[in-house]
Amino acid sequence: MRRIALIGDYNRNIMAHQAIPKAVEIASNTIGELVKPEWLGTLELARMTEADLEGYHAFWCTPGSPYQNMDGALFAIRFARETGRPFLGTCGGFQHALIEYARNVLAYQEADHAESNPQAAMPLVRALRCSLVEQQGQICLQPGSKISQICQTDSITGTYHCNYGLNPQYQSILEQGGVLFSGVDSNQDARIFELPSHPFYFGTLFQPERSALKNENHPLIQAFVRAFCNEST
Repeated sequence: MRRIALIGDYNRNIMAHQAIPKAVEIASNTIGELVKPEWLGTLELARMTEADLEGYHAFWCTPGSPYQNMDGALFAIRFARETGRPFLGTCGGFQHALIEYARNVLAYQEADHAESNPQAAMPLVRALRCSLVEQQGQICLQPGSKISQICQTDSITGTYHCNYGLNPQYQSILEQGGVLFSGVDSNQDARIFELPSHPFYFGTLFQPERSALKNENHPLIQAFVRAFCNEST
């Protein structure tokens, strides 16, 4: 059995929290693997050690921020990145994975989230110009990127439920530091990122897990599950 850690504070009223276990089930059934998703609350994660996370094969940082304990979420994200385990961050997970990278790889300790810290010296994640709560939009994929290979197309539609995203002021800092923003909307705002140096590491501001609510198998989630079941993506 493969174990996937779901980073986040479970709330049955959050649609994404309903969808994620189902999305994992659909993907795992398709490839014939038994996968067990387990919620790890951020307060719980703040008390854990790396040894406590060794038994997990992959990590998904879920929507639902601000988290009860940001440090707990960042700890698990960092563990996944540094140990080479497959990682997927959606919505709030996208936002916090970028903060973790800025702090721990690029040494910008002041990088923060404007929702949880409105006075942040470096608001890496800030309020969007227009709310994307329950909105859909086209996303252009960079040719040759991992996400374009996974989706086998140059454009996808994403469904959102968020008010915050990457502050464009800091995008070039992240790009120079090794982050590839491989999906953008019609305004060229970042909607997908990946780490080319990592076996499987993606963040999406949209919520691909919503596909499971229609009993559909999203190609990114399929690739994620294959990655930690030791199958080719």
